[in-house]
Amino acid sequence: MIRLVLAEDQAMVRGALAALLRLEPDIDVVAEAGDGDSAWDAIATHAPDLLVTDIEMPGASGLDLALRLQQSGSATRVVILTTFARAGYLRRALDAGVRGYLLKDAPSEQLAQALRQVQRGARVIDPQLAVAAWGDDDPLTERERAVLRLAGEGMKTADIAQRLHLSPGTTRNYLSEAIGKLGAANRIEAWRTARAKGWL
Repeated sequence: MIRLVLAEDQAMVRGALAALLRLEPDIDVVAEAGDGDSAWDAIATHAPDLLVTDIEMPGASGLDLALRLQQSGSATRVVILTTFARAGYLRRALDAGVRGYLLKDAPSEQLAQALRQVQRGARVIDPQLAVAAWGDDDPLTERERAVLRLAGEGMKTADIAQRLHLSPGTTRNYLSEAIGKLGAANRIEAWRTARAKGWL
């Protein structure tokens, strides 16, 4: 029996996915979570074989959860199930040890089969995304990404500096580097470009 935690912030989608997966004789959805923090608590409580998670959720994202599991040495394998066909997300997911990356419009039978393959130790990636992932390298450093993400939320330079424990001058430098690397006119344009490519 494959025991899994399902993390998805849209209640209707989460309910439909859980119902479909529970129809499979060898899959047991042991917990459902509507945000990343609840998902982390469910993983700690149930120690599931798999975490099936969306990328963008309130609290910790699916990528954050994958990275935490990787760093903690957990045996729980991660499968991303998302609408975001962005190569940048896939690259970051693979770096975080994700074992499966599938799009939500895939047939439910395909999802169940992919989960079985991941449980057996295979890696399952949507073929179109696998090809796209290697064509567009992410130029941003982790610090540039963090600064740009907060700038995209509308935070001022001084507030970003305080949040990330940096000096305002260093924060401006990181923003300037990110803007330059992305060929953008300003921080908001840089944020939009990076987000569209899945780099944030």
